[in-house]
Amino acid sequence: MKSVILAGGVGTRLWPLSRTYYPKQFLRIDGYSLFQETYLRALRLSKPGEIVVVTNEVHQYLVKNQVEDLGYTIGDEAILKEPVGKNTLPAITWAMKEIADRFGDSLVVVFPSDHHLDPVAVEEIRRAAPIAEEFLVTFGIPPSRPHTGYGYISPGTPLAVGCRVSEFREKPDRETAERYIKSGYLWNSGIFLFSTRKYFEELKTYQPGVYDAFAGDMPDYETLPSLSIDYGLLEKSPRVAVVPLSAEWTDLGTFRAWYEFYPHSAEDNVGDAEYVESRRNFVHAPGKKVALVGVNDLVLVDTGDALLACDLASSERVGELVSKYRESGDPIVDFHLQVHRPWGSYVELEKSRFFRIKRVTVKTGKKLSLQMHRHRSEHWIVVSGMADVMLGDRTIHLRQGESTYVPAGTIHRLGNSGKIPLEVIEVQIGEYLEEDDIVRFSDDYNRT
Repeated sequence: MKSVILAGGVGTRLWPLSRTYYPKQFLRIDGYSLFQETYLRALRLSKPGEIVVVTNEVHQYLVKNQVEDLGYTIGDEAILKEPVGKNTLPAITWAMKEIADRFGDSLVVVFPSDHHLDPVAVEEIRRAAPIAEEFLVTFGIPPSRPHTGYGYISPGTPLAVGCRVSEFREKPDRETAERYIKSGYLWNSGIFLFSTRKYFEELKTYQPGVYDAFAGDMPDYETLPSLSIDYGLLEKSPRVAVVPLSAEWTDLGTFRAWYEFYPHSAEDNVGDAEYVESRRNFVHAPGKKVALVGVNDLVLVDTGDALLACDLASSERVGELVSKYRESGDPIVDFHLQVHRPWGSYVELEKSRFFRIKRVTVKTGKKLSLQMHRHRSEHWIVVSGMADVMLGDRTIHLRQGESTYVPAGTIHRLGNSGKIPLEVIEVQIGEYLEEDDIVRFSDDYNRT
């Protein structure tokens, strides 16, 4: 089997933990990120060279870095970078075409990158292979409660494995969800198993425009329709089957889902805090002392630069907050205090109108672009490791405690050829300190 991982989402309902440039699938949970868990799951079905990741321009380096952190390498040809998000049908079609072109007719598992799934599900997925030559296979989860945030699937005529799909239903209200559960409906997991041959047969019949767009060279992505795989194809084709997964599954899409996923205290609280007469709360505030007195059903999330408090039952509505911030142009929805780059990361420690202080971490063997700033100077102080510094036409090496000054208008570069990560305190001074004041002359990562 070959594998496709969809890793382009943003996860707005998990703000402020999930943001545009570091969304929920890349957040580390219990050691690995959800994306890394998905990649390891795919490795149980596919070889490293048989895994294709669909992401976007913004997240391509997160994909590459997190795969490398697992001890594997992923080539640029295996990272499909969408120039603009067009939902799951174009994304999956592009990945299916890539696999068909590279490997010929294949069975392909499609995984969302932001779900938790027990590893035993891999064998259940493998057992569905016999019907995937004749049916587009989706996997359903037996419901544990009348959830209103998931789509539902009604199983129909039994097959050798699973059943034909009788109907798909969108997110229901609670009363309807209760009726679905009594009728034997399954949650729609968003995990699929397709044969490339059958997929393109059905696509040609029910979405001929999308089929034709991918029949030749790479299409103009901007002109593609924004369609989900469910609405665009699976709800139209009569050749769709559903196979139940008995494994533990959650999409971890809201803080309520996180609350339900993690172990609870005796008072049904989740998170490191002192609780007095407080029940059913979710707290995430690393590095801070938190105390709740007489509080119930609260979500409290502190990331240093943003604080969220909401009712546990209203956690689905956090995305509305993100929309408001985005409408006002507030970058709080895009960036964390720690900003990840292909060469490492930086954390903003303090800023004002005319200065900014960062802690810059450069990975072993990595270097920043050869660049210049028109409006700011920089002062670098090495905290740990050894820095390779290019200043104009000379190169110097700085050890712990040593520093250098980079005047505005000077071509420069910071690199790390040492054995350990390099940490530098960077003090920027100038009348304009934004990230777009960078003129690049050379870059290892092909950024403009």
